[in-house]
Amino acid sequence: MGLQGLAGCLVFTLWAGAAWATGQAPVEARAEEKAQVLEEKAADKVSSAPAPKSEAITPTEAQAVDPAGAAPLDDPLTCLARSIYWEAKGKDTPEMEAVASVVMNRLGHDGFPDTVCAVVKQGSESKSCQFSWWCDGKPDQVKEDAEYALAKEIAGKALNRQLKDRTHGAMYFHDRRVHPNWANEYRRTAQIGKFQFYKPAGGDAR
Repeated sequence: MGLQGLAGCLVFTLWAGAAWATGQAPVEARAEEKAQVLEEKAADKVSSAPAPKSEAITPTEAQAVDPAGAAPLDDPLTCLARSIYWEAKGKDTPEMEAVASVVMNRLGHDGFPDTVCAVVKQGSESKSCQFSWWCDGKPDQVKEDAEYALAKEIAGKALNRQLKDRTHGAMYFHDRRVHPNWANEYRRTAQIGKFQFYKPAGGDAR
């Protein structure tokens, strides 16, 4: 292929990439709008029933958000997906779903914030992060595309209220290989894979 042909291929590739990104933009915006509405309803405990089809985030919409796994964590779906990814990537799907349930169980509960991102980032101002990956000083960009795609799929289902809560209302968890002192103060609700899950005995968070 001559230089002219190579130049033509490059121009087409750049054009195709730009067209794809432009086509994804409305899908991503729609997903983020839906996620915000679903987040508000979850925080207000409006309903535990699955979101109506017209309000639910579709799998395609979920995958359109933060496609490179490097966007700022400032929307519900990205914050939830990135937390699922960093807390449970490489583990079984039930463990990833359980982490999503913990975030959603905290949302709007007494002692926790009213947005997913605030729940995920809680404690960072005092260097006592609730989710360790947020304060570990390491880059938060995604490294495994397939695992992040699964995390986004689970995040969409969690916001849609389509996940079964295997944790039975848990708001805390830890790797079962460690034994944090705080675990003695709570009631264990489940063990899922490598994680143990807990909730306050009286139902109130601290």
